[in-house]
Amino acid sequence: MHRFVARYFPCREYLDESFLAQFARDDPTTTASSAMSSDAAAAASSTPATAQANLNRLQNGWFSEINVQWEGIACSLQVEEVLFEQKSEYQDIMVFRSKSFGNVLVLDGVIQLTTRDESAYQEMIAHLPLYSHPNPKHVLIIGGGDGGVIREVVKHAGVETITICEIDKVVIEAGKKFFPTVAAAWDDKRVTLECGDGAVYLAKPENKGRFDVIITDSSDPIGPAASLFESPFYQSMNEALKDGGKVCTQAESMWLHLDLIAKLVKDSSHTFANVEYATTQIPTYPAGQIGLLLCSKQLSGRKVPTCTKPTRKVPAKELDKYKYYTSELHEASFVLPAFVRARVEEAKETAKKEKDELKAKDAAAGGSAKKGSKKRASTGVVAEEDEKDAKAAKAEESQ
Repeated sequence: MHRFVARYFPCREYLDESFLAQFARDDPTTTASSAMSSDAAAAASSTPATAQANLNRLQNGWFSEINVQWEGIACSLQVEEVLFEQKSEYQDIMVFRSKSFGNVLVLDGVIQLTTRDESAYQEMIAHLPLYSHPNPKHVLIIGGGDGGVIREVVKHAGVETITICEIDKVVIEAGKKFFPTVAAAWDDKRVTLECGDGAVYLAKPENKGRFDVIITDSSDPIGPAASLFESPFYQSMNEALKDGGKVCTQAESMWLHLDLIAKLVKDSSHTFANVEYATTQIPTYPAGQIGLLLCSKQLSGRKVPTCTKPTRKVPAKELDKYKYYTSELHEASFVLPAFVRARVEEAKETAKKEKDELKAKDAAAGGSAKKGSKKRASTGVVAEEDEKDAKAAKAEESQ
């Protein structure tokens, strides 16, 4: 789901120290090994480090998502059977069947999706930008190796090409095997898979001005995924969009990461014509909520519509294909609690002031340069000064 890029957070060590102390019961020898299938147990014996880490997370038949990114709160799910575990080149991967939320995908100790509530994320991250665009034809998905975002994008008949850039092939295969209703659209003829780093792919010259919609189903801002939350990445997305294009990115929890959300809004407002924060409710994500950042590229000098209202609606004959998204919910997702709205608006105002200050400095610098040129011309030292400037520039290049 929204944390598919590998992270280097030492989750195992953290859980080894605190999980057992907090959640172990009277019988310290009781673990989740009784909940493991024979296949998973065999796999565990061949990958002891991964198996031990997962056993530490699975105590007394329960999995708990303890992580320093959301200190003091953890989602716990009762485990019926561990179905798969493997350490890929990038991350620890585990799939288990839960008692009440179906199959669960866990990467580096963090829940990515469950079959019960995944639609609340997949449908919103895909359809908010797609239905905000009048006629999306070319779509890029960064991350999303479980295939859920692809499943949603293919519902749009007008889309001609869908490119997905996912770094971890093991996640893709686990999704196909254990989440078949999620990974249901990989065979669509419009889909092209690019295995690799999303930021690197996005920056390729041939992708400039190529896409109508970019959906970033990224991990949290730790380790390699940190670059996906910084200004250069947003600039790359803007350059890869056609005029009037839309971006939708995972944007963390308003209950846990409001400072980060404000920073994302401020920084992206320097690049895009307009920026909005939407919210969707997912029981198995930290604090039961996740945000989505919607950005729009300028449209040939004209005012570009925001993403707060859909420009198209779900065709009546296709309503049964949607479990969570509706046109009404589209608009409602941008209605924020007062404390969140205040921070978002403050971030936008800060960005506007910063842009105005930069424009003023640029204008002043431009005026000074013109005055300097006139003065040099009037004193007859133009050639001498130009020669000095050329020497200084050459010296800087050689350093």
